[in-house]
Amino acid sequence: MFNKNIKLVLAIAIVALAVWQFTENEIGNGIMFILLAAIFVLLYFKNEIIILAFLRLRKQDFPGAQKWLGKISNPEAALTKKQQGYYYYLKGLMISQENMTQAEKFFKKAIDLGLSMKTDLAMAKLNLAGIAMTKNRKREAQILLKEAKSLDKHNMLAEQIKGMEQNMKRAGQQPKQQFGARAGRGGRGGRR
Repeated sequence: MFNKNIKLVLAIAIVALAVWQFTENEIGNGIMFILLAAIFVLLYFKNEIIILAFLRLRKQDFPGAQKWLGKISNPEAALTKKQQGYYYYLKGLMISQENMTQAEKFFKKAIDLGLSMKTDLAMAKLNLAGIAMTKNRKREAQILLKEAKSLDKHNMLAEQIKGMEQNMKRAGQQPKQQFGARAGRGGRGGRR
C-alpha cells in the first residue's frame, strides 16, 4: 500500500519522463507515459484498496472486504480525507452486526471526515439512527432519520427509512417496563 504522496511523486516523475520522450521525438512513448501518470493521479483520488473492498461488499463478502481494508495500516498517511471517510464508513458497515458501539464511532468519524455521495451519507445517518434507537436515544434517532430522509433524494433508501419509522412508532407505543419494582400481591416478586 503506497502512501498518497508517493503516488503524486511517481506521477510527476512519469510526466517528466514523458516530456523528455516528446523532446526526443518518441511521441508514442510520451503518450504512454502520460497515460501511466494519469493512472497514478486517479489512484491518488480513488484508492484502489477501497475500491476493491467496495466490490467485495457488493457481493456480500464481508470477510473479503475486511481483508482488503486490513491492508490499510495507517489510513491518515495512505488516504485523502474523503477516502478516510469511506474507510471508516466501510469499517462501520462491516462491524455494525457485531459491535454497535464501535460501529457508531466509525460512522460518526466517517460523517466528520466527509462522504462525497449523499446516498452514502444518508446510509451512515440511517445506521446511526438504528444504533441510537437500540440504545434508547429516541430523540437523536428521530433527528438522524430526518436527516437521512432529506439526503436520500433518489429514494434509494426509502424502504429502510420506512421500516425504521415503523419500528420507532412501535417502540413509542410499547409500555415502558420498570425494572426493580415489586410485583403486586400474589405475584412472583411479592413478599410472602
